[in-house]
Amino acid sequence: MKKMSFSKTLLINALFFLFSSFIYGQTIRGKIVGVNGESIPFANIIEKGTTNGTTSNENGEFSLNVKKLPTVVTISSLGFVTIERNVVSADTFLQVTLREDSDVLEEVVISGLATTTKRSNLANTVSTISAAELTQVTSQSGFDSALSGKFTGAEIKANSGAPGGGISMRLRGVTSVFGDQQPLFIVDGVYVDNSSIGMGNNVISEASGGGNPSTNQDDASNRIADIDPEDIENVEILKGASAAAIYGSRAAGGVVIITTKRGKFGKPRISFSQTLGLRSPTQLLGLRDWNEERVFNNFYSPKDDPVEDAESRANAQAIVARFNQAVANGGLRDYEAELFDHTRISTTTRFTSSGGSEKTDYFFGVTYKDEPGLVENTGYEKASVRLNIGQKFTDWLDLYVTSNYISSQSDRGFFNNGNANRTVGYALAFTYPWENLSPIDGLYPSGGAGSNVLETVAITTNREKVNRFIGSATSNIKIIDAEKNKLKLVLQAGFDQYTLRTTSIFPRELSYFRDPSTLSGVAVSGSTINTNYNLSAFLVHNLNLEDGLQFTTQLGSFFQDFDRNTVITIGTGFDGSLTNLSLAKNLSSEQTIRLQKDSGFFIQEEINYKNKIIGSVGIRGDKSTNNGESDKMYYYPKANLAINLHEFDFWKFDKITTFKPRIAYGEAGRFPQFNDQFTLAEAQFIGGNSGFAPGTFKGDPFIEPERQKELEYGLDLGLFESRIILESTFYTKKIDDLLIQERVPTSTGFTREIKNGGELKNTGIELGLKANVIEKEDFSWDTNLKWWKNKSKITRLDVPAFTEGGFASSLGTFYIQEGFSATQIVGTYDSDAYTAEEIARRDPEGDGFFVYGNAEPDFQMSWQNNFKYKNFDLSFLWHWKKGGDGINLTTLLYDLAGTTWDYDDTGLDPTGTLTNGEYRASQAFVNPEPLIEDAGYLRLREVGLFYTFNKDVIKGVEKVKIGVSGRNLINIFDYNSYDPEASNFGNNVLANNVEVTPYPASKFINFHLNVNF
Repeated sequence: MKKMSFSKTLLINALFFLFSSFIYGQTIRGKIVGVNGESIPFANIIEKGTTNGTTSNENGEFSLNVKKLPTVVTISSLGFVTIERNVVSADTFLQVTLREDSDVLEEVVISGLATTTKRSNLANTVSTISAAELTQVTSQSGFDSALSGKFTGAEIKANSGAPGGGISMRLRGVTSVFGDQQPLFIVDGVYVDNSSIGMGNNVISEASGGGNPSTNQDDASNRIADIDPEDIENVEILKGASAAAIYGSRAAGGVVIITTKRGKFGKPRISFSQTLGLRSPTQLLGLRDWNEERVFNNFYSPKDDPVEDAESRANAQAIVARFNQAVANGGLRDYEAELFDHTRISTTTRFTSSGGSEKTDYFFGVTYKDEPGLVENTGYEKASVRLNIGQKFTDWLDLYVTSNYISSQSDRGFFNNGNANRTVGYALAFTYPWENLSPIDGLYPSGGAGSNVLETVAITTNREKVNRFIGSATSNIKIIDAEKNKLKLVLQAGFDQYTLRTTSIFPRELSYFRDPSTLSGVAVSGSTINTNYNLSAFLVHNLNLEDGLQFTTQLGSFFQDFDRNTVITIGTGFDGSLTNLSLAKNLSSEQTIRLQKDSGFFIQEEINYKNKIIGSVGIRGDKSTNNGESDKMYYYPKANLAINLHEFDFWKFDKITTFKPRIAYGEAGRFPQFNDQFTLAEAQFIGGNSGFAPGTFKGDPFIEPERQKELEYGLDLGLFESRIILESTFYTKKIDDLLIQERVPTSTGFTREIKNGGELKNTGIELGLKANVIEKEDFSWDTNLKWWKNKSKITRLDVPAFTEGGFASSLGTFYIQEGFSATQIVGTYDSDAYTAEEIARRDPEGDGFFVYGNAEPDFQMSWQNNFKYKNFDLSFLWHWKKGGDGINLTTLLYDLAGTTWDYDDTGLDPTGTLTNGEYRASQAFVNPEPLIEDAGYLRLREVGLFYTFNKDVIKGVEKVKIGVSGRNLINIFDYNSYDPEASNFGNNVLANNVEVTPYPASKFINFHLNVNF
């Protein structure tokens, strides 16, 4: 082969240069950076009005040949605001700074099981929380705590202040009246379990549910708390059936879709962060202001019999003597402060590495968290490791794999209800400050409360240990990849498995076990193995016609398998300090196995006409082994329409850049519980012989899922180039075929019977205002205001009205009654204290109940602000919950003991003769009105102040960021306990507003260091 001569090569290059100069006469150069000076690789730089463009390299640098100067170039990058720059001379080096995009209208959100769409084309309200909103203002204890106040339509509350998580979440109101209505959580396509599994501690606490069928009062954590919020890229919340119909029978409570971080194209990015936190109590209740007279009156009870009266008087005088002795010896002891008034130091350490090429991307993250609790020997410790890898094998085949391993330990203490006075909070109510509960010669005294709170904290164990793996794989196979005709196959698999080991140890040396007639020590060991997996396959077809009409068709099938096996073993009767179950004199165990298999299909058609008119229709079909007829398919349709009026030629309102009316309809369901279709037998032992007897709960072999039908409509406005965004949404949600546990006469051999028998309706409003108020080179201010309200009503009830959720109607409970709110709180009343006219007005049905409150908030509002001045960032989030009542049984216990901090205050008794404590105690078990309290609040949920050093401060370091932040630092409420957010029954659908001596809530101050390389 002949070599080309140098002269020929030079001639060709010269001709090419002349030709290029003729077409593109000038070259402009520049660099793209973020607001903190970091390089932005692979940004798009396009000469406006042409297809001529380029991308920035790994260092953010670019060069672009343009036809002529001056000209205008458009610079854009995913996640940043698109800007335009005028270029006058080729001698000017463009230093372009891109700001992160606050315009949610161009955000991409899920529109189907395998498709996405721009938010500007969406017909539903899908709330999205970014990584920055989730974790960059302050450190979060867990994913669950990071959501509060950040999206409309939700009521999120902590079940207690115990470390390790535990929340209940309602989306758009109550959607059932029994069981658990938590939303479906999906992490990278995996249907993850969010159960709260009890530890079997009722053997010690002797807690009774009263009128609540739930026996889980162990303050167990939710499993969604296992997810590391630092791993999350964004969260999308589908709040009702109009958006969540694509998830069928699992979507009645809404759907929370979590997408974790993945690597970005470019050089490796390494990050290290360290957070140091200070945890302290939100508030303490305080001591009653005791004196001799009050001590005497608290314990002296006049008797008609002279002998009994003398005994009562002598007992009271003896207690007064102990009171005086304690005062003389240095004062009364504040056991509440000794137990709870501590500042604990927590640490969170995180390391990440990520990057990618044209073929491969990866993200690796490790987090270690150590968070001691307020109470001694309580706390939460977690290690999380994540590896996400994406691989593009060919132009038509790619694979994305996620994996996450979590190991955690939670020591939650011994709190909540306990009829034996053995839980810490319960016993504390009956512990008096003149008692000496400190150990003497290593032995704790028994105290007068039935148990010694210092002893319980010091030597008992209540622990959860979790080992969990969550993994997914998604593959896209392009079958047709033409410009206007595309067809791909999406295959997805998800796997979630965890082992939960619970250990509760109450050794024999406890003061209440020293009597040989007692249980003589208790050890409870729980073991749960939970395995879920889901498989799905979808065909997605995209067709673009010449007239601007686009069709996106998807159809597919899925299969899901859920398997849980829980064994709880209880040992009693130990010698000495032994707690090994093999050494127990008495052993008992119970096993619960729950199996569920779901399968079905989904079809959806989306039509888009030039981004002007966008609509979709679809249907989901489900069948499940939890249904009475497991082979019967249940269908859930959906349809929606959005019209972008601002995209039409007739639109002449320049200041209104977005005007989109929208409407959507959808149906979703809620499966019956595992055992609702069965009448379970119970093991019986008579005369040493084992056998079975029918249980007291009657199942229905034809039980069907609840069905939710939601109509949503709204209007989205964007003003001044979408610097102001207004969203308004209205919805009506009906739930048919309510699952009801009807009370039946005991003569039938049963106490309850499951059936489909009612209808529930929710209506609500959701409003949002987001504004980029100020945008200057050195200063910016973004604000986000949200307001939402929901109301519920039982519109049909096929059984007699019934109480549900509380302990007893004399203590306040929920009342399911046709024509009334599903969250109304009722109770008994003293008929002698009211006139006949008053009774007729307040109890028109003659049920024997007055309505004393409602657990549904009047409304909620949140206000998020982000300020940036040069290298400083300031963010804060206020959350206002107006109204919403709770049943405060903590105050009841303190009143019965005479230890309430406001016992001697006045103002509650209508007659003005009794003190607050005396009045509340006098109404106990007769009139629960004093126990029904306003559980509203105003909180400073989050606040953070950060400083980012310039890139060139430390050689080789991309960014250094330091800051201080807080969580729940300001809490304003008129609720007579530790915090309005508490639930004795965990995430129970109705009873999450019932409180009995919970673990106190906390506030946090955090100090941050973040280094990017």
